[in-house]
Amino acid sequence: MTNPGSSNANSTESTTPSYRYTPQLAADIEKRWQEQWNKQGTFNAPNPTGDLSEPGLQLPADRMFVQDMFPYPSGVGLHVGHPLGYIATDVFARFHRMKGANVLHTLGYDSFGLPAEQYAVQTGTHPRTTTMANIENMERQLGRLGLGHDKRRNVATTDKDFYRWTQWIFLQIYNSWFDPEANDGKGKARPIAELETKLAAEREDWSSLSEPEKQAILDEHRLVYRSNSMVNWCPGLGTVLANEEVTADGRSERGNFPVFRKNLQQWMMRITAYSDRLIDDLDYLDWPEKVKSMQRHWIGRSRGAEVDFSSDATDDAITVFTTRPDTLFGASYMVLAPEHELVDSLVAAAAENAYEGVDERWTNGAANPAEAVAAYRASIAAKSDLERQENKEKTGVYLGATATNPVNGESVPVFIADYVLMGYGTGAIMAVPAHDERDFDFASAFGLPIKQVVAPAGQDATDGQLEEAFVDGGVAVNSANDRGLDINGLSLEDAKAATIEWLEQQETGHGKIQYKLRDWLFARQRYWGEPFPIVYSQDGVAHALPEDMLPIELPEVEDYKPVSFDPEDANSAPQPPLAKAEEWVNVELDLGDGPQMYRRDTNVMPQWAGSSWYQLRYIDPTNDDALVDIENERYWVGPREGRPSGGVDLYVGGVEHAVLHLLYSRFWHKVLFDLGHVSSFEPYHRLFNQGYIQAYAYTDSRGVYVPAEEVTERDGKFFWVNPAGDGSEQEVFQEYGKMGKSLKNAVSPDDICENFGADTLRVYEMAMGPLDTSRPWATKDVVGAQRFLQRSWRLVVDETTGHTTVTRAQLTDDDNRMLHRTIAGVHEDYAELRDNTAVAKLIEYVNYLTKNYGGSGANGQAAVPRAAVEPLVLMLAPVAPHIAEEMWAILGNDNGVTYQSFPMWEERWLKDDSIELPVQVMGKLRARITVPADASREDIEKAALEEPNVAGHIEGKTVAKIIVVPGKMVNIVAK
Repeated sequence: MTNPGSSNANSTESTTPSYRYTPQLAADIEKRWQEQWNKQGTFNAPNPTGDLSEPGLQLPADRMFVQDMFPYPSGVGLHVGHPLGYIATDVFARFHRMKGANVLHTLGYDSFGLPAEQYAVQTGTHPRTTTMANIENMERQLGRLGLGHDKRRNVATTDKDFYRWTQWIFLQIYNSWFDPEANDGKGKARPIAELETKLAAEREDWSSLSEPEKQAILDEHRLVYRSNSMVNWCPGLGTVLANEEVTADGRSERGNFPVFRKNLQQWMMRITAYSDRLIDDLDYLDWPEKVKSMQRHWIGRSRGAEVDFSSDATDDAITVFTTRPDTLFGASYMVLAPEHELVDSLVAAAAENAYEGVDERWTNGAANPAEAVAAYRASIAAKSDLERQENKEKTGVYLGATATNPVNGESVPVFIADYVLMGYGTGAIMAVPAHDERDFDFASAFGLPIKQVVAPAGQDATDGQLEEAFVDGGVAVNSANDRGLDINGLSLEDAKAATIEWLEQQETGHGKIQYKLRDWLFARQRYWGEPFPIVYSQDGVAHALPEDMLPIELPEVEDYKPVSFDPEDANSAPQPPLAKAEEWVNVELDLGDGPQMYRRDTNVMPQWAGSSWYQLRYIDPTNDDALVDIENERYWVGPREGRPSGGVDLYVGGVEHAVLHLLYSRFWHKVLFDLGHVSSFEPYHRLFNQGYIQAYAYTDSRGVYVPAEEVTERDGKFFWVNPAGDGSEQEVFQEYGKMGKSLKNAVSPDDICENFGADTLRVYEMAMGPLDTSRPWATKDVVGAQRFLQRSWRLVVDETTGHTTVTRAQLTDDDNRMLHRTIAGVHEDYAELRDNTAVAKLIEYVNYLTKNYGGSGANGQAAVPRAAVEPLVLMLAPVAPHIAEEMWAILGNDNGVTYQSFPMWEERWLKDDSIELPVQVMGKLRARITVPADASREDIEKAALEEPNVAGHIEGKTVAKIIVVPGKMVNIVAK
């Protein structure tokens, strides 16, 4: 029996209990059990092979890989919102251990990142110093929560042993190409050496090509390639930003710095090659439909047509991609992206008087197209793609050229406008303002024709000007020519098919599938990231370094600022901080042709790199010979019956990672699968998005946030106490939002653990509401969870002696019904991540035992049957493990609760012997009757009519009808 220790007594007075479940006693219990778990390796999960295997041990066939999304070790530490998902996965993992599964559950750190680098730029502190300090603090905070992690598997992306394999994966992708004909036409990655062999056999000139020429050809097919790309360059952060990291007003989301559009040579990953598989394989996954929809939308697979519009101003056709070829008859103008390669030739061919008599809205006040285009390009140069797409005001200029609509021969004017991007389709659109909202707005602003060619089924085309674009399917109208195309009256799909067939016959277009997904920009001009395992020879050819040279470690630099440049100067290019480490950059290597001088790549990988594969390293973290031993990978995440994709059993994290992180992870995993390094073709089988913990925040009259903990409420108003340090008060205003540093409403888990105990925090967070919804934090309500644990404690422990008070008494039928229903309900709730209702059922059960057995033990405490409380302790163990361990030990059990079997229920106790039914007379409740659960309708009617209060209300009346709703109610209609 474990003695909690008299040092935790609240008072030395003999009348005060010494073993009350106080925060002090909870802290002692929690610390001791955490130390014991760590010492014994309680949560260590054995592998089939390798360093983490246990020879001779027969591994359970049932295994469970539970994973939290990789946290970034922030310098501000955790608030109580952060552990929400970690506690939930811990409950889930502990439950499945008790169900007999071998459970892999651990936590690492996504520790490369921009915040540490920004801090380094400001202070000169090495990012590693900051990062390691943050990790240490986060481990301390998480350690207090008693999370059952296998700490042997803990990794950080900044560990050399980790990013060695990140670089290795990069080389696998770099040294691969996508064969679209392989894998039954679905395509797959194959080694680039196979392509080189194929080209050598197919091309007679291959042997005569120089090495740079061969490499240039191979680079056109590699899954990683270099490209001159228009990027979002942020001098304030010293790096390229993704479109999602730029606000609509052209500034960085982090830090609010100006962002410039800059053409830079960048590493790109050909994720677009996997577009179809990334969409189609979503069907194998147990993910929220919302997330699947977001990924499908992001990839944006569209079936439509490429259509050629001819123009006298150029020998090249202006090709557009449209998902609605059925609306071609309504195309009244064209728009090109300002960067489109045909813009300059179209402008050059424009007549000198091209702007004479033209609507002034088309020319933007310029004298000619060349002047207008130059001014317009300058005006949008600093706009991000996101800003251009979301810009409500439609702007553009006429190029002084026209093109011919292939279906009706009409001449349509050609414009450039910022809402058309080179990144999607062909960089040119046919504008159908009657049936596209953006085209409608542009046409309205520029006075262009709006011709309706689709109408709702059963309606004719609207006469006159449409008030808004009609974007639904409908049927085609005003859509016929004298050359064999008539789609009038056809539905959307039929009209599209007929139009595409006609275009192909006329050789002016063809059917095509298009995607919104762009290749992954995979380079950052930063210091704190994984160096690329690439060097360049004197002729500029890129060379992949051999695996035995990995890892490529970061060098020391004098400072962490990028090399300054003029963002307005087209010839001035930013240089990353690594460019300053010249001795590291310029290196002599022997790559097979004797010692030569090479130049290292000075960019680093984005933070997405390490988080795209970390689940695989969790499986085999000490393996020096492979990324992951495929036998271990197959055991933990390989394909199973009913799950051909394989993948992590449960992945929990915020919905904000629904697209980028999850899409990148899936792409990397599929390449590794294609190359035979893993047996699973999806990284995460089941995904669960937890909600957020929110809290009240307060602003002063200026709208500035003030510390929430310094605000008091009085008479329905809120006051910030002593804002000037003189004891005065200032009225502030309450709002509601996500908990965090910026709103000054964060609550530290350290404070809650100190004042209530970690188990109380765990129970409270799980009881607040459904895991997938946001919920409000209220520190004053934490006491409710504390009292529940105190009541549970008193059912087992005599608060004076610290010994158990339980008896060997048999359970009554009511006890059994309550117990077994609780077990069945809690079991189902834990399995389905409904921890809030599991806690509610446990509270109900504890209240039942307290009510029915209270006062029969020493000092007025309960003397509860052991058969009633031992299952309670086991059910409590996943959500409140420390107190459960302590009570289990006090009950006289030698082994801890972690691997005890979860209680099972008996079906016979889930059924009622009798039920209570309300009885209504003419719709008004008059009585309640108790009848056998299997009573017949006739018996129920008889019992209802014999109930005295019912009989009194129908006396002298004729019963017209008796309505019996089985298990619910009885209603008597009398006249």
